[in-house]
Amino acid sequence: MPQEQYAHRSTMQTSEGPQVYKVGIYGWRKRCLYFFVLLLMILILVNLAMTIWILKVMNFTIDGMGNLRITEKGLKLEGDSEFLKPLYAKEIRSRPGNPLYFQSARNVTVNILNEKTKVLTRLVTGPQAVEAHSQKFEVKTLSGKLLFSADDNEVVIGAERLRVLGAEGTVFPKSIETPNVRADPFKELRLESPTRALVMEAPKGIEINAEAGSLKATCRTELRLESKDGEITLNSAKIKLPNLPQGSSSSAGSRQKIYELCVCPNGRLFLSQAGASSTCQINTSVCL
Repeated sequence: MPQEQYAHRSTMQTSEGPQVYKVGIYGWRKRCLYFFVLLLMILILVNLAMTIWILKVMNFTIDGMGNLRITEKGLKLEGDSEFLKPLYAKEIRSRPGNPLYFQSARNVTVNILNEKTKVLTRLVTGPQAVEAHSQKFEVKTLSGKLLFSADDNEVVIGAERLRVLGAEGTVFPKSIETPNVRADPFKELRLESPTRALVMEAPKGIEINAEAGSLKATCRTELRLESKDGEITLNSAKIKLPNLPQGSSSSAGSRQKIYELCVCPNGRLFLSQAGASSTCQINTSVCL
């Protein structure tokens, strides 16, 4: 650069002074930025206050939230709890000494599934009935003794005594097999067939005892006691057959009150006045 030009430029800068360049945001932009920063701080404070309020209301702690507590053994719920969707758990139990309640507006259903999510067992408790769907239903004591069992083939009652408290007794549409039928102490035992025959069968024998009271069997058409290989024993202090027909071949003037019990070939019983020998042969007309 020529010396004259350099001297002239230096003289001009000295006379005008140093040049200052402003860096930053000024004016209305600066005021808008401060406003947005202030608004953001207010939102952060409100959000923090709402978060603290939710934590306080929901009772959030390091152990859980609300009635839910996280323990070493699992989840612990205190008070009433409501589940809007299915609950999957390995074990559900109440606190020691307190009962466990399941409450629903309609019904409570407990399902047991296999690996393919197919229902194997279902227990439904509804407003009308309690239903159990399974291949076999069992009721056992604490010691493991079977009290009741039901499946497709049979129903087993394992209790030592089966008591029926209904006023009308028990109705069996078909046959019943039992070693003993007994009434409660000081109660009557009544076997009744109002419209059909009453059949009692035993391969070895049937024994009906009335040691301290009366024995009464009533039916509308026929009462049949049958033993194929054994005998039928009526053991009582007194046996009465009041409605047996009487033979009429004896003399009209006879007033004796001793009769002979006769049996017809068809099984019909009738009375015939006793004589020196059997009079059943004379009164065969009753069997017709």
